[in-house]
Amino acid sequence: MIDENAKETYSFQTEVGQLLDIVAGSLYSNREIFLRELVSNASDACDKLRYEALTNPALAENSDQFSVSLEINKKAKTLSVSDNGIGMSHDDLLETLGTIARSGTGAFLESLKDGEKGELGLIGQFGVGFYSVFMVSDSVDVLTRKAGEEKSWQWSSDGKGQFTIEPGEREQCGTTVVLHLKKDAKEFLEETRVRHIIKTYSDHISFPVMLGVETLNSASAIWTRAPKDVTEEQHTEFYHHTSHAFDKPWLVLHNQIEGAVSHTSLLYIPSSAPFDLYDAERKSHVKLYVNRVFISENTNGLIPTYLRFLRGVVDSEDLSLNVSREMLQSDPKLAKIKTALSKKAIGALKKNASKAPQEYVNFWENFGAVLKEGLIEDPSLRDRILEICRFSSTHNGELTSLSDYIGRCKDGQDTIYYMAGEDANKIVHSPHLEGFKAKGVEVLLLSDHVDEFWLQHITEFEGKKFKSVTRGATDLDKIDSDQKVDDEKDDENSPALNDLIAAIKLELGESVKDVRPSKRLTDSPVCLIADDGDMDVNMERLLKQHGQLKDNMPRVLELNPNHKTVKKLAERAKGNEAASDALLKDAAHLLLDQARISDGKAPADPTEFVRRLNSVMYCAL
Repeated sequence: MIDENAKETYSFQTEVGQLLDIVAGSLYSNREIFLRELVSNASDACDKLRYEALTNPALAENSDQFSVSLEINKKAKTLSVSDNGIGMSHDDLLETLGTIARSGTGAFLESLKDGEKGELGLIGQFGVGFYSVFMVSDSVDVLTRKAGEEKSWQWSSDGKGQFTIEPGEREQCGTTVVLHLKKDAKEFLEETRVRHIIKTYSDHISFPVMLGVETLNSASAIWTRAPKDVTEEQHTEFYHHTSHAFDKPWLVLHNQIEGAVSHTSLLYIPSSAPFDLYDAERKSHVKLYVNRVFISENTNGLIPTYLRFLRGVVDSEDLSLNVSREMLQSDPKLAKIKTALSKKAIGALKKNASKAPQEYVNFWENFGAVLKEGLIEDPSLRDRILEICRFSSTHNGELTSLSDYIGRCKDGQDTIYYMAGEDANKIVHSPHLEGFKAKGVEVLLLSDHVDEFWLQHITEFEGKKFKSVTRGATDLDKIDSDQKVDDEKDDENSPALNDLIAAIKLELGESVKDVRPSKRLTDSPVCLIADDGDMDVNMERLLKQHGQLKDNMPRVLELNPNHKTVKKLAERAKGNEAASDALLKDAAHLLLDQARISDGKAPADPTEFVRRLNSVMYCAL
């Protein structure tokens, strides 16, 4: 039960306290952005009330007169930002102005501690722009009343660890933020300075921003203008407003579609990845409007999850204003808009991949792993998405498209070869690639978690099948090589080698599924592969990481017939004494452990590994 007359004191959430220390101290340049953040929040509050008033008109009798008001009091040294929007309740104040209710906060703060304190954009990426007021304020008061409620509340803080909430006096719903400015922030008491800030950062706000009786902004929805009439600077500031980010948009997608479901979209692709890109909820951050009335911040069904990096707005005249958010999500018209937006985005990416390939590489490094989720989730656009995918490969260490890969295929090569693992820089040194490198056959290096899963849905591209180099026997013999390859190979079926294979099979037993000569190895003595039809090595690793698989699957151990160690062991395995040869038995286990180590795994039994290694080394002395 809240005492109506009591002043309550609370401590900020730990993360907020850490953030405020950084804001008040390090993030000192470009301080005027605090005003942009407050005006943006006030605009959002008006948007929210206008939407609520659609089904409950009594909440906003002045719904056609929403505005944001600024007031300068030089005598009191205060700057106030007021709105007549949705307002906040007691609980809203606690949740909104006492915590950072965004995932990834820990990573955000760690990045600041690790030397990125000058990166002002990091604040915006977490939607914590309100706290920027403490760059210019000794203390801040927030007086608010929530629409539909009778009680008003005042939140106050000096940003040094605590805040208070107490009953306040406000006649109408909305919020007023009063900044008690620092001595070195007197510039924000000058009307010309404030006018310039609003014109620079908030001209796009669709509600009037007032200073006395003067309107400081254009107060028109930027997305309703003709694309040619919107400047790059206006796009940048509107992107900042909609995304609460500080970077510049890499790509602007401004489209007005007339047809079965007419709609206008103004979407931006960021130039850097947001911190919440890999949140489990995978929420969209594109705002939905109907006839310029704000409906939702993240409407499910508007933007596919694999395009969740998009920021901006979508406005349609053909959707119903009176439908609930829940019912809207199942509206077939929304599904048509989603498809149209997806096609436009993919088409724009394809165009830019061709026009500005190096810029596209930067985009891909930021968002490629997310975009590839569409190969699983959107079968109707799968082929289009695959065209704009880029992959690391053994060709010059550069990203490649599948079409370019196919253009470099060797005569007789009917397969797109790939190897999946945790890190492309490590994969490229795997023994599994030796035979492919020797023949000059390119291999894709797949290191995103999503890769193994989309490969379950797509088996070929332009008539060539995908094949993992760590599964099944190789077919390199049928591929012509443009490189000089040593043709003086030993017979893979020589009696000595067969005797060695038999001895190793007998010693390792069920630890391996099979032992056989390798056609993929040129330098290393051994490697482990998955047999045809078995789970690929990397898929097994992923499932074990997520606790979906406990036991290791037995693999095939391949021996390089031309490696000097294998040759020596083959000579030793001749005759009938191999089964009782202690060194040969130790060598069999050491070969298996060596193959495991090459795959980034530990020996099956480290103690025995050390004993066997010492034994073999002693015999060699």
